[in-house]
Amino acid sequence: MTYRKFKADQLFDGHHLHGNDKVLITDDSGKVQSLIPVSEAGDDVQTFSGILSPGLINCHCHLELSHLKNVIPPHTGLIEFLCSVVTKRDFPRDVIDQEIIKAEEEMYDNGIVAVGDIGNTADTAGVKSKSKIRWQNFVEVLGFTDEKAEENIQHYKQVAKQFENDHGPWTMDHRTSLVPHAPYSISPKTFKLINELTKGQVISIHNQEHPAEDVLYKTGGGDYLRLFRIFGIGQSPFPVTGLSSIRSVLPYFNNGQTIFLIHNTFMPEEDVVFAKEYAGANGIKLVWCLCVNANLYIENKTPPIEMLMKHNCPLVLGTDSYSSNWQLSIAKEIQAIGNNFPSLPLETILQWATINGARALQWDNELGSFEKGKKPGVTLIDSMLESSTRIF
Repeated sequence: MTYRKFKADQLFDGHHLHGNDKVLITDDSGKVQSLIPVSEAGDDVQTFSGILSPGLINCHCHLELSHLKNVIPPHTGLIEFLCSVVTKRDFPRDVIDQEIIKAEEEMYDNGIVAVGDIGNTADTAGVKSKSKIRWQNFVEVLGFTDEKAEENIQHYKQVAKQFENDHGPWTMDHRTSLVPHAPYSISPKTFKLINELTKGQVISIHNQEHPAEDVLYKTGGGDYLRLFRIFGIGQSPFPVTGLSSIRSVLPYFNNGQTIFLIHNTFMPEEDVVFAKEYAGANGIKLVWCLCVNANLYIENKTPPIEMLMKHNCPLVLGTDSYSSNWQLSIAKEIQAIGNNFPSLPLETILQWATINGARALQWDNELGSFEKGKKPGVTLIDSMLESSTRIF
């Protein structure tokens, strides 16, 4: 057996950030053999400038929206952004397909090894069937009314089946789950059906991206009524609970799921406390996914990261889609967090981008850290956190 040896200005092993005194050794397949001092490494060490890291984990993306790059301008605000996505996403089939191919290649070349990917359609199934990236497919359900709940679920089950026909429903490299889109697009019966269908699975939901989300559940009014009118809905179809959106919808889940809460840009501290207490009492696991560049793109606002850290919320990173980001780069997400929260240690943010993401997606037996026997991929992040490159 032959071995490959790697070192760089810094080496991040998935848990700790080291200087240039460590060498990573893998076999020819990429399986980690050891992490040793430079003095013991011998010859034939490949040396790089930057940070050597396990492959990066993108926990939230919408690959199928890649054709919307530069279509929706930055800083429109969320409601206008959502209206634009709904009304502008129809492009010629060949354009959609080509942009999906380019975006998948970009993420692979950037050293991203696993993606939690949202889709309302199976447009990405063909590309994923050939991809070397691992995919957690989140087939995103939209269902505004109880009357059409069963019909909608059947439709999205067929979308999920298209992914499963390529990979099987739950394989080592690809998984598919039905997930709710957001509190402002899922009826009570639809939530209950999704809960029944996702026992023990990894799912996601967009959470508190705009203050109007809470207004909708507290009063039945607010800016989301603009979005509903596009779908021919004249008033809020959801129950007025007098509570915030997360307090209104999280209690639908009690079936052992791991739930990614996506964005959380306007999540107040009392709702974080509620969510953690509810999860602990009801056997579910919550993961908070940060997509900082998307939040800056849409609302020019960042989520309350330091408050989430104060409450020991498990944090992971995502890019969101090309409709709401300038690139699909986890390195750029790391950079954006560092720029906006300069007191945060780089080591901590790198953990969110690697081992935390691998654990959340339940692939940490293979990915996320340079531990003996794993095949996490080897990625080089440049020292300015401008870009990342797949090394192995």
